[in-house]
Amino acid sequence: MASKPKALLERLVMPGPYEVLRGDLALVGLPGVVYTPREGLGLPAVAFGHGWLQPPELYRGLLRHLASWGIVAAAPATQRGPLPSHRLFATDLRTTLDVVTSVRLGADGVSVDPQKLGVAGHSTGGGAAVLAATERDPAISAVATFAPAEVLPSAAEAARTLRIPGLHLAAEEDLVAPAPAHARAIATAWGGPVQMRTLSKSTHLGLTEGFHWSRLLLHGKPHHRTQRTVRGLFTAFFRYHLTGEKEYFPLIDEDVKHAEIDFERTAAAR
Repeated sequence: MASKPKALLERLVMPGPYEVLRGDLALVGLPGVVYTPREGLGLPAVAFGHGWLQPPELYRGLLRHLASWGIVAAAPATQRGPLPSHRLFATDLRTTLDVVTSVRLGADGVSVDPQKLGVAGHSTGGGAAVLAATERDPAISAVATFAPAEVLPSAAEAARTLRIPGLHLAAEEDLVAPAPAHARAIATAWGGPVQMRTLSKSTHLGLTEGFHWSRLLLHGKPHHRTQRTVRGLFTAFFRYHLTGEKEYFPLIDEDVKHAEIDFERTAAAR
């Protein structure tokens, strides 16, 4: 019989039970995309920060996957130039959460609970997600990143002030934001419960989908197993911490193949 974490991961890497709708954040004044379940009231929501030079469309599989499991997932398409402002990108992530909590989404009026908000991100978008979580308006309850990169102001310094749960997934073969200087620095500085895992045979761009010209500048390429593993772990993490669904705890508490826990702190740092 498969272990419970393995069985949970196998279930959560598959699309969830909700039919998914895609929308355009530009309709409410912010460029970007939003994926929502077709129906639901008081849903959790996650704002996702793209990596350096990456358009949000490269993460459509992850965003759609979260929505299929009942999580509104939105990604602003801002700060995409070669010299982005990480501080402003963090503000855009918070604005994204403001937007999805203040309007009804979709034809059937999906709504978001302002007490069930999270942020996530890849690369510099991961660093910006950490910065976004330091602000209290709106209140953010959990942060998850893949191959997070240090940003300006420092994500590691910002992490010291956070008491909310954090999940940081590093790519084993990342040459752009190597784990010791980025994911591990953020995780070890984290002020609250935190976990860092390393995804084997994954590169900096493992989470992205399709081809984009920036791949000519950055090391790595899309990786199917990385995409599936991130989808499963992010889904379990946010469903547990934003909605309190305890059935997902074994997956976020134990090692899984190709995503072993490298660092963990189960309580807030003193």
